[in-house]
Amino acid sequence: MKRKATALLVSGALMLGASAAQAALPAEATLYKNPQCGCCDEYARHLEALGIDVTIIDNVELGEVKQQAGVPYGQGSCHTIEIGQYWIEGHVPMEAVEALFEQQPDIDGIGLAGMPIGTPGMPGPQSEPYNVYAFSDQEAQPFMTL
Repeated sequence: MKRKATALLVSGALMLGASAAQAALPAEATLYKNPQCGCCDEYARHLEALGIDVTIIDNVELGEVKQQAGVPYGQGSCHTIEIGQYWIEGHVPMEAVEALFEQQPDIDGIGLAGMPIGTPGMPGPQSEPYNVYAFSDQEAQPFMTL
């Protein structure tokens, strides 16, 4: 009986921890993309699976959005997301997005340059580490490696 109670207690604590991490995520996000980019739509679905309501805007000059966001030159990707007080550039894994909102660092946002295979929205297996960067005022610094 003690084992069953302990197992239930541990399970409950884990579920509470998981919901607390997701509770830290904003309820809404805006994803800016090119109208023909399907992988961006797939990334939006990953955010929606976390309970985030995503508005997709595909009739905007992405260069201007990236400039406004503070994305460093040469570190861009196919879409830019405004979420809470942060920007997410590209196919950043959900683990990094959750870490951003748990840590709440004083930065403009995080990004993952290019369109790496195996990231949300990009099918296939991960072939190399994902070097997620933090950025502020067009300057990049390491955030985390996954």
